[in-house]
Amino acid sequence: MSVLDVKDLSIYYYIGRGAVRAAEGVSFKLEKGEAMGLAGESGCGKTTVALSLLNILPANGRIVNGEIFVNGTNIVDIDESQMRKDIRWKVISMVFQGAMNALNPLYKVGDQIVEAIRLHEPDVFKREAKERTAKLLEMVGIEPGRADNYPHEFSGGMKQRALIAMALANNPDLVIADEPGTALDVIVQAQVLRLMKELKERLDLSMIMISHDLSLIAEICQKISIMYAGHLVEYGDIVKIFKEPLHPYTVDLIESFPSIKAEKQEMVSIPGSPPDLLNPPSGCRFNPRCKYAMDVCRKDQPQLAEASKNHFAACHLIKS
Repeated sequence: MSVLDVKDLSIYYYIGRGAVRAAEGVSFKLEKGEAMGLAGESGCGKTTVALSLLNILPANGRIVNGEIFVNGTNIVDIDESQMRKDIRWKVISMVFQGAMNALNPLYKVGDQIVEAIRLHEPDVFKREAKERTAKLLEMVGIEPGRADNYPHEFSGGMKQRALIAMALANNPDLVIADEPGTALDVIVQAQVLRLMKELKERLDLSMIMISHDLSLIAEICQKISIMYAGHLVEYGDIVKIFKEPLHPYTVDLIESFPSIKAEKQEMVSIPGSPPDLLNPPSGCRFNPRCKYAMDVCRKDQPQLAEASKNHFAACHLIKS
């Protein structure tokens, strides 16, 4: 049984001008101990999909179609009390984007982790929760005595580590990391990524890493899902997709990142801008920016299909 099985998931945000189609027809699986990257430009739906897995979408966000199976249970059908009791933080937890703002500045770091433990495990006494907090901080490389410090007394890297400790507080099966390197310099970023990789292997965690930086995803993940304008356009084994990308957007995305091994060359950017998801283009949503676009691309939306073993893409070029 998969830890996570997302089937045909569609999420809309309702605003005064209509429905923003933030994610449509998204499907993927995640097995025990497996890590998957969720990549794409800003606004493509990555974080929206992640928030739906915890049922913490903004008030105007709605799951309009699809199923989310967590250890065999469809969490789309369960209520908030059951979600909090059985799923959130106990099965799925999240390291939120922007460690600088994710911790409450008015409370000590240790107290915030203790609160996360006791909120989701009411039978745990405060003393036990404090002992667990000390072990968690030590596990992520923070001196346990720093539990009595306030967030402003932590560096950016330490705050990120504290958030990772909080995400592990209730021994979840799956951890979602939303842009874990945001606002960190490259040295601290590398340390945090190394820590996450070590914890994943030591605890046999499943993990979803959200990033627009493909190099970060390649450090940790075995699979990758490429999103564009709310659609999943390519999905599968990360090595295969890096070596033989099939969707033109994936090709452009890979080429837009510099290589430290290749010869120095002018960077390639993707022309144009992502579409307005209040009124997205018909057919393939990438067609206005795609140099290979055909008439069929402007009329019919391509479906995600298996082009080779463990390699799926949604592109009419594959069939032509």
